[in-house]
Amino acid sequence: MSLITLQGIGKSFKVAKRSAGFAEAVKALFVREHTIVEALRDISFTVREGEIVGYIGPNGAGKSTTIKIMSGVLVPDAGTCTIMGFTPWKDRVRYVRHIGVVFGQRSQLWWDVPVIDSFELLRDIYAIPPGIYRKNLDMLTEMLSLADIIRTPVRQLSLGQRMRCEIAASLLHDPAILFLDEPTIGLDAESKIAVRNFIRTINRERGVTVILTTHDMHDIEALAGRILMIGKGTLLYDGSLSELRSRYGTQKTITVDYKAGASPIDVPGVQCLSRSSGRAVYTFDSDRIDITELINRLSAGGELADVEIGSPPVDELILRLYKEHRV
Repeated sequence: MSLITLQGIGKSFKVAKRSAGFAEAVKALFVREHTIVEALRDISFTVREGEIVGYIGPNGAGKSTTIKIMSGVLVPDAGTCTIMGFTPWKDRVRYVRHIGVVFGQRSQLWWDVPVIDSFELLRDIYAIPPGIYRKNLDMLTEMLSLADIIRTPVRQLSLGQRMRCEIAASLLHDPAILFLDEPTIGLDAESKIAVRNFIRTINRERGVTVILTTHDMHDIEALAGRILMIGKGTLLYDGSLSELRSRYGTQKTITVDYKAGASPIDVPGVQCLSRSSGRAVYTFDSDRIDITELINRLSAGGELADVEIGSPPVDELILRLYKEHRV
């Protein structure tokens, strides 16, 4: 069953424009020039209940604009958006009780007060019944390891600690959908793993539907069962990561380590991705180039110490998609 349905969504922004220099600044006081930026163009997709969807694309592609429309913050210029039977920007008061939103670079916590005070204010805003609030608070405190920081002012928390608190704040009222916009931006490896594990757990155990925007492809690999890719305001790809891998299934990478004194060489028809003293990484089409033959050709550079063959990392697959569409 479709929980989220977007059909033909379009959104443009009017942006002020002027040239550099004092004279242009004075001119702009009297005559304003503007340009129209089309952030979204005919965006259509559906999301089923319980899915984790990775929504990816370059900076300025329209990811955050889409999230803001789905969360009711922005009104589109065209198209329809129905989520759990609500139109987000028309039914905001009733609708927001069913969603949680985390923007990685914006906070819903009050900066100078302890975290628990922010939680209790959110409890009152959402009118969460006392029993449900206590149950959710205990569960989130344990799962996100908040016990030692919950009475600390937000401004004294590290970025990783604050992000765990932000996620907890967005889930206190038992939302059915969680919108995460760059939730792991700037986090260290340990904090990223903790956030990913938690997202998997609430999706599996509570059935929370998750829409995740991120530039970190490790987040996508770890969490998303499906990818939506946007570029220049247009939806370019809708499918699973495994489907994306099969699309480029014949593309392989080969990492070659040479013994001392040998140097990597160029091979016609094979692209060298990186090269350093004694090591090189190549990419090739296994349908067109025999692996054994390729290894023999690479050994012309010197005696081989090690050879490793693998599939391209997900970052490279996404980059190929971008290049296909000239994003």
